[in-house]
Formats: sequence, C-alpha cells, structure tokens
Amino acid sequence: MAQNPFIHCKGLTKSYHKGNTTVTPLENLDLGVAEGHFLALMGPSGSGKTTLLNLVAGIDSPSAGELNIGGIDIARLNRGALTNWRAKNVGYIFQLYHLVPILSAFENVELPLLLSRQSRAERRYRVMQTLELVGLSDRADHRPTELSGGQEQRVAIARAIVADPRLLVADEPTGDLDRESATQILDLLRMLVRDHGKTIVMVTHDPKAAAAADKTLHLEKGRLAEPPTP
Repeated sequence: MAQNPFIHCKGLTKSYHKGNTTVTPLENLDLGVAEGHFLALMGPSGSGKTTLLNLVAGIDSPSAGELNIGGIDIARLNRGALTNWRAKNVGYIFQLYHLVPILSAFENVELPLLLSRQSRAERRYRVMQTLELVGLSDRADHRPTELSGGQEQRVAIARAIVADPRLLVADEPTGDLDRESATQILDLLRMLVRDHGKTIVMVTHDPKAAAAADKTLHLEKGRLAEPPTP
C-alpha cells in the first residue's frame, strides 16, 4: 500500500439488498493511491470497479470500512457534508460525456462554477483558461452537436477540472471513441497528472487505455486480484 496515500481504503465494503438477497459488489478492500498518481481499474462486468469508483468519488457511501481521501474520512460524512466535499474535491468524467445539448462548450464548462461566489468575469476567465488547457478555446461557442466525440470528451474533462479538484474519477473515458481520439484523451489525462498534480482513478476495459496509467489493478468479485498471466 502506498505510504501516506492520498486515497486510503481499509476493509472497504459495499452491500445492498436485492429482494431477499444481499449483494456485495465490494468486499473488505484495502487500497492506497499516492497523490498525483494515475490508477487504472480493470476487471469483468460485476467485479466492483464502478462501485469502487463511486465510493471514491463520494457519490455512494460504503457499508463498512474506512475511506480516507486527502486526510478526510468521507465514509463518516453526512449527506450534506459529502455533497460539499465532492463539489470541492472531485471531478467526474463519464464515458458518454453527459453534456447539456442546448448549451455551448463554454456554458457546459461553466456549470460547476455557477453556485460559486465568483463574479461573471472571474468565471469567464476560468472557463476560457480551462478550455485553452484542453485545446478547445476556439470551440467555446459550439454546441455538442457541432463537436466530434473527442472534442465532446475534452469539453467534459474541462468541466470536470474547471473548479480545480484534486481528484478526477473517470468511468470508461475512452470507451466511445476511436483509437486516435482515445489516445488524445489519454495524453490529456496524463498531462493533468504530470503538470497539474491531479490524482486520477480510471475504470476501463481497454488494456491500451490502462497502459497510460502509472499502475493497473484488477478487481474480481469485489476483491483485488492478481493481474492475468499474458
């Protein structure tokens, strides 16, 4: 386990009831991720990858165990405190972008800032700075239908990082892209780690995408497994 990790899971378990059956997608997991590292999670469907991602992102709460991120045990936060923590610390990148189709790239990226105390001018500066970082400052006025899939994902990444979170979680961020666009997105994620100190946890089924990470872990039936033999 990483020494003094940014993400520290101990005995992390998630269970829920489905009819008369108890389902446990994640069981007694120990995990450490250092700050500024890029971790890929792989495994078959139902292995617990997305469950772990949602727990780390503060979208869901564990049934048992410790989940400490940046010195805060988020497993002990109530719903309101967890929502506030997530807004300040986590950016989520989805496979299918989840952009608002009637809004421009600028307006989509601006969304996380609308509840902040920043002035309109401050928000504009921040959004344009972020769009420039992902190489899309010249597409600020374009709606999602006017962008390629790779450009849409870069807008989604800009939205995820515009509030400057320490942690990015990515659920199959290249799963809907062609290989060239996927490579560009992975290069962008690596740049965010290398040059901006972001910590990234990414779920993927693609070994080529996982190869972009600093480390790959395999999940099997809610537990960490040894990587498959080539």
